[in-house]
Amino acid sequence: RRGRARPRDRGGARAALRRQSTPSVATQPAALSNSPSADPAQILHEVFGYAAFRGPQAPIVDHVTGGGDALVLMPTGGGKSLCYQLPALLLEGRTLVVSPLIALMKDQCDKLRTLGIAAVQVNSALGAEELERAEQAIDDGSARIVLVTPERLSDPAFVRRLSTHPVALVAVDEAHCISQWGHDFRPAFLEIGPAVRALGGPPVLALTATAGEEVAADVMKNLGIPRAGVIDNGAYRANRQL
Repeated sequence: RRGRARPRDRGGARAALRRQSTPSVATQPAALSNSPSADPAQILHEVFGYAAFRGPQAPIVDHVTGGGDALVLMPTGGGKSLCYQLPALLLEGRTLVVSPLIALMKDQCDKLRTLGIAAVQVNSALGAEELERAEQAIDDGSARIVLVTPERLSDPAFVRRLSTHPVALVAVDEAHCISQWGHDFRPAFLEIGPAVRALGGPPVLALTATAGEEVAADVMKNLGIPRAGVIDNGAYRANRQL
């Protein structure tokens, strides 16, 4: 069985969010206290500005911070991104987010930086200077969240770069693309599973709003997610069996 990421000590949450001087990423908010009572709900309120979790967000966050793999099926607008952004501030190590759409990746990265979370993106749309800053943040470990395309993750040299610091979680957004696109015009999607194994087998959180029986089974097989790891919030019909 693959190795599991260790949840960060709740009392050390402030250390995880301390201000950083690295110019390549945004500074982290110093919102959390040194109290051992710091928990996901506190981070939800003080960092993300929400009063309460929505739907299954809380159990998903608990599952992920506990080292579990999951395929989350949640309708668009259900708050999927919070399910990996919040754990990224609790886990020891960085969180890798694989996204197929550069425009959405940029939007998410900008929003995370606005919150003071040290996030970088690595994709083909970056200029040389921005790419160099992102790679520096990856190399020195200051990037808490790294957003990448499947094509970048399929590069062995980039995977080696990521492995210089522990990866605590791999989140795969729009995970249905592994099945729907991976066998056709974007084969790099099929390289996500091998890349995860090359990174030491950190927990995997796959998220999608669209997955039928065959697609879900294909995603789970590629990423090594057990059937017990399916978390359905309405995007996957109850009468379908894996």
